[in-house]
Amino acid sequence: MQKMRAAGILGTGAYLPEKILTNQDLEEMVDTSDDWIVSRTGIRERRISAEGEAASDLAYKAAQQALETAGLDAEQIDLIIVATITPDTTFPSTANLIQERLGAKKAAAFDLAAACSGFLYGVATASQFIQNGLYRYALVIGVECLSRIVDWTDRNTCVLFGDGAGAAVLGPVEDGSGFLSFDLGSDGAGGELLKLPAGGSRMPASEETIANKQHFLQMAGSDVFKFAVRVMGSSAEAAIEKAGLTKEDISLLVPHQANMRIIDAAVKRLGLPIEKVVVNLDRYGNMSAASIPVALDEAAKNGKIKQGDHLVLVGFGGGLTWGASVLKWDTTEKR
Repeated sequence: MQKMRAAGILGTGAYLPEKILTNQDLEEMVDTSDDWIVSRTGIRERRISAEGEAASDLAYKAAQQALETAGLDAEQIDLIIVATITPDTTFPSTANLIQERLGAKKAAAFDLAAACSGFLYGVATASQFIQNGLYRYALVIGVECLSRIVDWTDRNTCVLFGDGAGAAVLGPVEDGSGFLSFDLGSDGAGGELLKLPAGGSRMPASEETIANKQHFLQMAGSDVFKFAVRVMGSSAEAAIEKAGLTKEDISLLVPHQANMRIIDAAVKRLGLPIEKVVVNLDRYGNMSAASIPVALDEAAKNGKIKQGDHLVLVGFGGGLTWGASVLKWDTTEKR
């Protein structure tokens, strides 16, 4: 039986729109305040896509960075996976658009929808193609234009979300490095807690769905909060155990950036000092599938990650979904 190759991340990239929407700006739009938003979420500002700027535009720029960091050309990429719930169009997929724009002519390409867990689902999928030898290089992008599906009159949701894109190039790394474990899960019984009701085959667009604001994101905040607090810590622990490691072995936690209180709960459960946690939600808010790859890219570029470090990536999202992975950082490609 052929030995499985190790798959890891060879390079990362990110792109954030230029427009910044602060809590003070939101005070002029809805009945809220900076103190209220910060005390309950930890968010101070978020990025908003420019008029005419779509998910593929953000994803393309993040992908270019990731390819440059990995030292690869687009023509070398075998697979493109775009994790998003805000694609340019239902079809063609945003991944198809990226493939053409990058000139990745030999790459298979598809979108993946797992909400805020999407990037983890994406790297779990892509790594298997590399491990079994079917493909050598994969590009995984998490991207969202959540500003397009947020009801800006709903103060409970509009303060939470932002736009952005993060990307990672995956490829073969030295044995014992790269992705050591994954813990993915779902609870469809909670699907109603976080959803976009209209626009699909169940509830096609109509005058009624538009009038009833059913093309905007809807969330039962307190229920999602309880779910997230529980699953973030348990999924991270499961991934650490599957990797044959202990909490003491973890160098850095890269969590989904949804709410500071949720991150604090996961940190407490794992017993990690805050210095070992990547936090940027104060600047970007919740970017759904883009949150983890953007945070990972920032940590890598800021020198917070060293070769050989053990990282835990963990997130949760609509579906309901969750996922975690242990990654031994090694950006040196195995030839």
